[in-house]
Amino acid sequence: MTRPEHFVDLGPDLLHEQTLPRAETIPSGWFTEPRFHRLDLEAVFATTWQYVGHLHRLVEPGSWLACEAAGEPVVVVLDLDGNLRAFYNVCRHRGGGLALGDGCGRVLKCQYHGWTYQLDGTLRGVPHWNLVELFDRDDYGLVSVRVETWDGLVFVNLDPEAEPLANVFAGVSETVAPIRLAEMSFHKRVVYDVQANWRVYVENFLEGYHVPIVHPELMRMYDFSNYETDVSEYWSLQHSPLTKDEHIYGQGGRASYYCVFPNFMLNILPGRLQTNVIIPVAPDRCRVVFEYYYSDTESEAARARIAEDLEFADHIQDEDIEICEHVQRGLASRGYDRGRFSVKYEGGAFHFQNRLRRAYRELIGSGRERQAPEPLDPQQDDVGIRFPDQR
Repeated sequence: MTRPEHFVDLGPDLLHEQTLPRAETIPSGWFTEPRFHRLDLEAVFATTWQYVGHLHRLVEPGSWLACEAAGEPVVVVLDLDGNLRAFYNVCRHRGGGLALGDGCGRVLKCQYHGWTYQLDGTLRGVPHWNLVELFDRDDYGLVSVRVETWDGLVFVNLDPEAEPLANVFAGVSETVAPIRLAEMSFHKRVVYDVQANWRVYVENFLEGYHVPIVHPELMRMYDFSNYETDVSEYWSLQHSPLTKDEHIYGQGGRASYYCVFPNFMLNILPGRLQTNVIIPVAPDRCRVVFEYYYSDTESEAARARIAEDLEFADHIQDEDIEICEHVQRGLASRGYDRGRFSVKYEGGAFHFQNRLRRAYRELIGSGRERQAPEPLDPQQDDVGIRFPDQR
């Protein structure tokens, strides 16, 4: 098989959505070419709701958390009146950082030159500024970022015209009831660094096709013959009954795995819920952040079960990371470019790839593709992205 070495095509044939039984996967270059990392930050992550933390980190008025969204520094603040706000974590003087970590106070202070901002974003203090002419503090307040919450989780969006967060999560609360994340107790945060493109990890999450091969222990828990995938506008749901055999989650019940496009997951098992966010780091690297919540964290039996759950989950992640890193190497091979989907087990991955196509089409339609960044590697100046009107 031959494949182009220096050209990434975004022509209409690749952006067209097909039916699942006839669909081909997206090209391997979308996972490996350096330009796609920067393109994804603009087309995908800058226009979608990005999870940044739980409200338990913002309990006291004046508290803030420092985070990133689409590669941009952001600070989320609970102001002194109890209002949730978010801003680019950048001083308007010369780009210094404000919050270098989570904290609490009455103002945000630039850690470079000491400009201070009230928690509503207005500029308050400008040291040694008496000789500056034609300066209006009102012109130099912090730049706002949209922030909204869902069931105790905090999300930000760099796109001021994005769909409200409630619309994105429509239907999720109803289908997971009576479980409510806001009523569960946070236990632990675990971070994994993966040598694979963020899409590789997301797509691995989104399909059950690999489970019998990669996760034999899970096969003893799931009634895999009744595995199903449901899709909505913004999310997909994989679900399966648990077997009636004794396992760490009791007997029976159901496993439900949500993916809210592009990179936020809810993993729901009896008595336990994980949030999971996949952060792009580089064309061939991502960071996976898990947060664990439980309905009971205090009893002796609960503590024993939590320890067993964490150990088991860590083992499953080791298996997923190993296979994703193998896949990343395979996608970079000249022996592979595009594949096909299992209709029964890969509907979630198919839904994700169509959402990705849509994000690229919307970027092209907005005209923002003219601002597509240069290749990250100056040695690859001939790597190009072709849009429909560029031949």
